[in-house]
Amino acid sequence: MTACAIEGGSAGAAATADPEAEPEPEEPGEPAGADGSGVLPASTAAGQADEENGEAGETEEAEASSTVTDARSHADAPPPPGGFTLTADGAYAARLTAAPGPPGERAWYPERWTLDGPEPYAVPLPLDQPEEPDSEVSPLADGRVLIRRRVADRQMFSLLYPTGPGTGELLLGAVGCAEMTLLPPSPDGRCVYALAVGADHTSLWLVAGGAFGPEEVARIPGHCSGGVWLDRAGRMLALDRQEPGGGPVKAVAVDLGRQGEMTPLLQIAPGSDDRLLLADPDSGLLLLRSDAPGHDRLGWGVLGSCLPVRFPECLRLPDVAVTPFAVQPGQMLMPESCAVALRIDGAPGSWVGVWRPAGRQLHQFAAPLGWVPGAGYWSRDGVLRLPYANGATPCGVALLEAPEDVEPSAVTGRTGGGEGGGEPSAADAAPAVCKPVPLGQAPLHGAARPD
Repeated sequence: MTACAIEGGSAGAAATADPEAEPEPEEPGEPAGADGSGVLPASTAAGQADEENGEAGETEEAEASSTVTDARSHADAPPPPGGFTLTADGAYAARLTAAPGPPGERAWYPERWTLDGPEPYAVPLPLDQPEEPDSEVSPLADGRVLIRRRVADRQMFSLLYPTGPGTGELLLGAVGCAEMTLLPPSPDGRCVYALAVGADHTSLWLVAGGAFGPEEVARIPGHCSGGVWLDRAGRMLALDRQEPGGGPVKAVAVDLGRQGEMTPLLQIAPGSDDRLLLADPDSGLLLLRSDAPGHDRLGWGVLGSCLPVRFPECLRLPDVAVTPFAVQPGQMLMPESCAVALRIDGAPGSWVGVWRPAGRQLHQFAAPLGWVPGAGYWSRDGVLRLPYANGATPCGVALLEAPEDVEPSAVTGRTGGGEGGGEPSAADAAPAVCKPVPLGQAPLHGAARPD
């Protein structure tokens, strides 16, 4: 993997972001509901609620020159809050859930969700003893669920699967380390990897899908976190890495087909923290977070492109935290047209945002009651599926059609241009709660369009 140079620069050179490209607003607040329990309060507006944001006139986006390297030249893409993990294709999900009981005495057990049929359903996978709440689960494409358990200073791995009325368990082996974190499931649907951080290096382990149980596949100098897949084959993995002696965090690409060969991926400014949040292998769209503009901002770029990274003003909301969690697949060579789903956390709870790089508008929607914030996936035709569970529906999926972006002048009752030409965030009032319905009855809904 080689770095892509900005015009007039040299390969691998990191250009500096312009901190004066946009005026300094208020910093976003801390996320609410980070434990996965954040749900918007009940509202008098029942049913669907569509809130659109960003109908003001166009505003300039800050640009930061970056070296976004191309992983395709080498390849033939922390679990969500609440522990809800989806396979790459959205067919299965897994989570730890608890049987009813007093707090502190609840019995935790894994649960697998099947989401690719006409109606979603959940299958409990309990064993003879309850699981510890810090265990992690990850679904595979064949319907089995990997579970990581910590036993003293060892990490134990097993595959769970339904066997009639009971649960079958296949022991995979153990790794001798005190802490380990599962990475998102590999796009191939067969493999699961995990990170173990040491004093001066990070070990990457293949814990499911190998021939002989857990095996160390790469040892990377420094402290690594994150984990984003860059291709459909499950070969190129992006990690956020800090040098052994400290310093800024930079996203790097790890080639699992070359014994963990590491190359730079994001280098926006020499001293900036540049983390990769999401990547779409089809279009090459990258969603990142960097403090290169002077403070922490959400930005986007294109894998292998020489165009600068942009930091959209419409994603800069006061008093809330905005985190992307899903990108629309299938938009070949059309990164700016991809719909991006974002989790928005504020004082009222958590709700959903939809944004496209080309549109420069953030559309805001209420989340279904019982939604695990940050859980969801897109279909290729632009329908966002949001899994949820509540007292009325133990396993459901709400559907949200990606709204079309409209010109600011076409929106009735809106005036162009907020202060300084920025796009208004409309984040002071959270969207009303929409009533969740089972998948078979869920209507597709989008933003209200002008006549």
